[in-house]
This record gives sequence, C-alpha cells and structure tokens, in this order.
Amino acid sequence: MSRSFSFKKFTINDHGCGMPISTDGVLLGAWATLPQQGHIVDIGTGSGLLALMAAQRTQATTITAIELDSTAATAATANFESSPWRPRLQCVEDDITNWYQRIPPASINGIICNPPYFNAGQQAQQQHRATARHTDTFSHQQLLATISHLLTTDGSANIILPTYEGQQLITQAQAYGLYCHRRCDVRTTEHKPIMRTLIQLTKNCSVTEQQQLCIHTGNGYSTDFITLTKDFYLKM
Repeated sequence: MSRSFSFKKFTINDHGCGMPISTDGVLLGAWATLPQQGHIVDIGTGSGLLALMAAQRTQATTITAIELDSTAATAATANFESSPWRPRLQCVEDDITNWYQRIPPASINGIICNPPYFNAGQQAQQQHRATARHTDTFSHQQLLATISHLLTTDGSANIILPTYEGQQLITQAQAYGLYCHRRCDVRTTEHKPIMRTLIQLTKNCSVTEQQQLCIHTGNGYSTDFITLTKDFYLKM
C-alpha cells in the first residue's frame, strides 16, 4: 500500500520500505548534530527521511544515502527527485559493509543512522521488515566499525536505539575509538520508562552531555518536542 507523508518542506512515500515513517526517525533527524559543509552519509536510509531532514537542516555539499533493499532504494530515489534538494542527494543501493571499504578513511563529516534495533527476539515475517529491525545482517559492531572508518576526527555520528541496546552500543564504542559526546533519553510520557536513546558519537573523548525528552504531556505534545520538531511537522 502506497503511503505519503507531508512535512513542511518535503513529501515522502514509504511504499515497500521495511520500516515506515516513525517518530523515532523524526526525533533523530531533528536532534542530530550535523555539519553545515562537507559530506553526510545516511546509513540504511529506507525511504530517505533522515537524508531529506539533513538536507533541509544543512548546506552540506553532498548527502549520500546507502540502502541495501532495492524497493526502499527506489522509493528513496523518487523522494529525493521530488525534493527541493535534489542536486545534493544521492541514493546508493549497496551493502554498507561493502560500500564503506571503498571510501577513504576519515572522509565523512557527518553520519546519521536509524539502525536495526534488536539483537534478539521474534522477527517479522516479511524479510525486508526483519532486515530493517534486527541486527542479523548488520550488527551494532559492524555499525561501529563503519563509523570508525568513515568519520573525520572532528565529525560526529548520530544514532537512535532502544535504551538497553543504546547503552550496549555506547559501552562497545570505545573499542572502536568512539565516544558518546551527547545522549538524550526519550520517554513517551512522564509516567512511562525511558524507551529510546539518541546518541552522538565522536572520536574525541569528553564528558557526555546528558539530556532527557518527554514527547507527550497530558494535553498533547510537550513544549520540548514541539520546539525540536517544529521545522518539520505540518501541525504542531
């Protein structure tokens, strides 16, 4: 089924993509620290949401979106073509674990990734959705190795994960020369536990800047969530 989502400055059709448009993606795209110049890579772009948000937020000369699934890559390419930033966006249909090895080390200024979340548990029956959600084909260790190879010394990588998996990744990152510079723990309401963690990794060891975000109050979206995402959502 074809589904279109209209944001303030672009529209996305996520037909055939393993992971549909979600609040997680919008949170990451709005929260991420991105360079204003240089080269940004979106790992596992899906429908192209994060790459498009990066294009809206920056003047980066090139934004390359890598996608393994051919249906999703086709959707992302179409979404890029219909956007205001078409000359700056490119979708490459490839396995990131192969693609990054052809790229010179320390040549990417910014990385953004909404990776497969789960290391265990029941998988979705549809293969493209299972690939998008589980780490069988792209582990978090492979993600860290990719980031470590690609990232410039002054660049950063931005990721969203469930809280448990996010803490595991932060702990594992140091073995790859990566450190958590900034994190934001997200809960849906004040009375629910933290369910997602936004993570910014850099190659520079520093004290982690810690934040928290609550999405909903009893009367709708929180002020913090509205402030973060107001440049993208049509109705706030």
